[in-house]
Amino acid sequence: MQTLNVRGSCTRCSGLVITDDSTGERFCQKCGNVIIENAEESRPERRLFLNESDNSRTGIPNSLAIHDRGLATLIGNTSKDSTGKSLSPTMRKDIQRLRIWDARSKTKNNEKNLRSAFIELDKLKDKLTLSDTIIEKAALIYRKAVGKGLVKGRSIPHVLAAAAYAACRNSGTPRTLTDFSDALNIKKKSVSASYRMLLNEFDMKMPVTDSMTCISKIASKIGLDERTKRYACKILSDAINKEMTAGKGPMGLAAASLYIACIKYDLKITQKEFSNASGVTEVTIRNRSHALQLGLDLK
Repeated sequence: MQTLNVRGSCTRCSGLVITDDSTGERFCQKCGNVIIENAEESRPERRLFLNESDNSRTGIPNSLAIHDRGLATLIGNTSKDSTGKSLSPTMRKDIQRLRIWDARSKTKNNEKNLRSAFIELDKLKDKLTLSDTIIEKAALIYRKAVGKGLVKGRSIPHVLAAAAYAACRNSGTPRTLTDFSDALNIKKKSVSASYRMLLNEFDMKMPVTDSMTCISKIASKIGLDERTKRYACKILSDAINKEMTAGKGPMGLAAASLYIACIKYDLKITQKEFSNASGVTEVTIRNRSHALQLGLDLK
């Protein structure tokens, strides 16, 4: 059997190689030389056994955000063997007892904890529009906390929100502690305490949140146009070059720069609206905008 060269042409006559999807054969269009008789299946090797009439490959991949990582098996409710014959009454009783013990084996303390936590994590994903990568990182951090016994004596939502916030900080996604506390209806102070506990226990080093990413988040909530966002980014860039942003919160700087941009283009957006969109107090926005106007000589 001849092999296919790098250019995708026949090695015998240099003709174009085509593939027959129904048979999987790859052959030369010019001379008819068969290069590959049976193409290998490249899709995931997953099949659905519950519905015998559906032969499509289905199922979910392995994920840390599932309590059993998607590796658990399930004993079906059918009372037939692999050949389709009905089971005897004795065998039915044995299978039923196996189902019961299979269900009990999946209800260990850690399994219950992870099951409850990842249900809340799925809610966070929808409410805060978090990506799958962040969800996987948050699940990994939470699993480490469970394995180290850090969740004992603490509320599951508090530790979970702290793990998700740490995952967002690590990936540079602009989400605040207030976002997580509001999404899970818990106190921000408790989430902050759990976050500091995770940082100390796992010795995690978090990068500083970029103020530029915060501008897009605040602007999308308020509904500002691209021109205003570009001018706010220019203000922040000049402030960074003059080293005026050291020690100041990125959300406050982003809200202040957008507020100054709105003043320049005569947009009637109040400080209260920026405060609600950014989670920063109106006093902080006034102080930051005043400092930026003085430092950058903006009028």
